[in-house]
Amino acid sequence: MKRRNFIKNTLYSSAALASTSILTNSCKANSSKKITILHTNDVHSHIDPFDKNNEKFALKGGISRRATIIEKIRNENANTLLLDAGDIFQGTPYFNYYGGELEFKLMSMLKYDLATLGNHDFDNGIDGLYKQLPHANFNFVSANYDFKNTVLDTHVKPYQIFYKDGIKIGIFGLGVELDGMVTKNLYKETNYLDPIEITQGIVSTLKQTEKCDLIICLSHLGYKYDDYQNKVSDTSLAKATKDIDLIIGGHTHTFLNKPVVIDNIVGEKVIVNQVGCHGLFLGKIDFYFDSFKNKKYEGVSIEV
Repeated sequence: MKRRNFIKNTLYSSAALASTSILTNSCKANSSKKITILHTNDVHSHIDPFDKNNEKFALKGGISRRATIIEKIRNENANTLLLDAGDIFQGTPYFNYYGGELEFKLMSMLKYDLATLGNHDFDNGIDGLYKQLPHANFNFVSANYDFKNTVLDTHVKPYQIFYKDGIKIGIFGLGVELDGMVTKNLYKETNYLDPIEITQGIVSTLKQTEKCDLIICLSHLGYKYDDYQNKVSDTSLAKATKDIDLIIGGHTHTFLNKPVVIDNIVGEKVIVNQVGCHGLFLGKIDFYFDSFKNKKYEGVSIEV
């Protein structure tokens, strides 16, 4: 009798252990890590909300409201990055008076993690931009602006890597061609490099050498152009390259309600997003990684 009870109890225990093991493995297989990417572009020195009499954007926007939204999202998910795709400067008297100091100080208070440069960020010249860098407690990336013979040399890197909950995130920057948009005496010896060619090399480094799990391009190229304009855009960049997961755009002030998905050169999906201008919207893209680091995403534009 004792022997039968022992065998029966042993079988129950073994079954329970097997069941626990299956549940544990199942949980591991289905477990996910959530990385949240918040982003802005073309804020253009808009610190305050729009006036109540503005025809299009009455009482919308404002950096204090954006700060409230960002804080709430960070409280929900500590694994959050806040990025900007350029044209931080120029658009209100705040820039005319403070020369970009206020914009950088406020972005630092909001704890931006990284930004790229837009053409209007050179409106006080490359020396004016350099002068304001001490007020920015975040870095700038640009892979296709060669600053070798300027004061920005070594201050702007091609890319930066972040770690969030074991996920390695590589972020690089691209800028629009300055010639014809900014006078030469403002950007001085800055050399513009072909963004598609540069991207191939940068992404290869991030994917193969750095082993990044998520690759993001901070772009101030513009969302899309007509074929006759013969200009590189976010959409053409996505189609001509591979291994980019997300392109966060700027320059064309394109309001997208949700991210657009484009097939890259090898048929894989690239997410492209842009949230207009003037801080009216905050882009939010959540990436979910399973235990094998396969990823899915959800994206939305949040009205400020």
